[in-house]
Order: sequence, then C-alpha cells, then structure tokens
Amino acid sequence: MSHEHEYVSNTSRIWKVFGILSMVTIVEVILGILKPDALHLSYLLGLSLLNWIFYGLTLYKAYYIVYAFMHMEGEKGALRYSVVLPVIFLVLYLLFILLTEGNYIYGVFKDSTIKWNF
Repeated sequence: MSHEHEYVSNTSRIWKVFGILSMVTIVEVILGILKPDALHLSYLLGLSLLNWIFYGLTLYKAYYIVYAFMHMEGEKGALRYSVVLPVIFLVLYLLFILLTEGNYIYGVFKDSTIKWNF
C-alpha cells in the first residue's frame, strides 16, 4: 500500500494568477492616468465613479490574492466566505468612516473661520 503523490506543476496556475492581477493593475493605472471625465466628474453617493471603480478593483485583487495564495479555491464555499466577507465588510466600513469624517472636516475648514494652516 504505497501512498505516492504524483507531482503536479503549478506553473500554468502561477502565470494565470500573474496575468489576472497584472491586467487589473494595468486597468487601474490606465484609468488613473487618463481619468476619463465621464467617470471622474460623475458622482455616486458623494464619490466619483472612478473612485468606486478603483475600490471595486482593489477589493477584487484582494479577494483573488486570498483565493489564490491562501489556497482558498480548494476549500468549501462557507469557509471561503467566512474568511473573505468579514474583511470586505471591514474595509467598506473603514472606507465609510474615512469618507464621512473627511467630508465633515473639509466642511468645517471650508465654512468656518478656522484657517488651513497645515
């Protein structure tokens, strides 16, 4: 009763992960350089559509990194989501807090006698 394990090369998988993450990063860089007016000057919930696209692509990359490099693709869906969804929720919550507080501080400095001395 031999328990031999056949060697399986992950080279193609590594290149696939590299390609997907590279393409998403290239899209982010191109959008950051070009800043299309249709996305940059359109707003949704107080934030430009371009920023929402950046946040979405960043969350996608974070999920894919966890999926690929933490070997989550072999796990059951419940475990995968129990690891990823709390992180996504916490990142979105942090984003909400930062945007809300940043908008408040901007309003205080814009509409009051306090000077922008920093």
